Amino acid sequence: MAKVLLENLYKIYPGNVVAVNNASLEFDDREFVVLVGPSGCGKSTTLRMIAGLEEITKGNIYIDGRKINDVPPKDRDIAMVFQNYALYPHMTVFKNMAFGLKLRRFPKDEIERRVQEAAEILGIQELLERKPKELSGGQRQRVAVGRAIVRKPKAFLFDEPLSNLDAKMRVQMRTEIGKLHNRLKSTMIYVTHDQVEAMTMGDRIIVMKDGFVLQVAPPMELYDRPVNKFVAGFIGSPPMNFFEGKIEQSTAGMFFNEGTFSVRVEEQQARKLASHTGRPVTFGIRPENLNDVTLVDSVDPEHQFRAKVEVVEPMGAEVFIYLNTGSNSFIARIDGHDKVSVGQDMSLALNMRKAHFFDRETGDAIV
Repeated sequence: MAKVLLENLYKIYPGNVVAVNNASLEFDDREFVVLVGPSGCGKSTTLRMIAGLEEITKGNIYIDGRKINDVPPKDRDIAMVFQNYALYPHMTVFKNMAFGLKLRRFPKDEIERRVQEAAEILGIQELLERKPKELSGGQRQRVAVGRAIVRKPKAFLFDEPLSNLDAKMRVQMRTEIGKLHNRLKSTMIYVTHDQVEAMTMGDRIIVMKDGFVLQVAPPMELYDRPVNKFVAGFIGSPPMNFFEGKIEQSTAGMFFNEGTFSVRVEEQQARKLASHTGRPVTFGIRPENLNDVTLVDSVDPEHQFRAKVEVVEPMGAEVFIYLNTGSNSFIARIDGHDKVSVGQDMSLALNMRKAHFFDRETGDAIV
């Protein structure tokens, strides 16, 4: 087991291309942490520096208090699982899983015991004599994970390991990796561009963009209290809706005015928005916090507005409704049995207690 610490870490490529910019992160012993962000944000580069596969430009990396900047990858006592499996095609599953132990001159009986133990954990005992070409994508990924397990490393590093799998298999493998973490109680650092993977797997999530760490938090804290507009829009499926408008103050209270509609701001939000009165802001609301007025028992008339339905996507238990106010397009997530038609004008009630406001210039959260 291991605690991993990154201290003011930089990766700068020729041409002054900054891939990782002053990242200071702490991964606790036995914790499952997910690095998430769009392509090119620096998440895989960070992981590869921990593994020793990328040279550090500046900063330090520690594992269990030991500085490992100049320690070769093979001596860092970590195991990495790659997106492309990286299996030897001419070797059986057993030999693929045993290869690293054989190089380290483990006794034959110890290799046998560890491979059989890992195969049992992953449910691939019957595959041990097959070669990679005889396996499905999900089976190959299990073998790649098994190869890491047999080493019993201090930490596991996963670099987008599910990207090559179909949707159903990704869901299954997410569950399997979660079970594996609970069973092994190991430190796991997992990189993905898929925010659904991040939300469902991580004890904590690290959101990165353009080499910077934007926010580190447990999944629901990230979802409920994003630090800026980028995090708010990146986390959540469908993503958060954004409306551009102004904060206005009147004798009736404080309002957000989008141009085609105006809604009253909650009192506790108004206190934080007071300094933005008369200024443009971005209003954010998640799709599930928009409801069909006809299905809500009690609606504050100052918390509703109308929009035209453009697309209806039935998802079974719920429906995604794509609407337009005339100035902004947005999505509402409503009950699957609500009858909605394309082209109709729909009255929507906002749950303003769940509303977010962002500074238009900086993108930082105001409330």
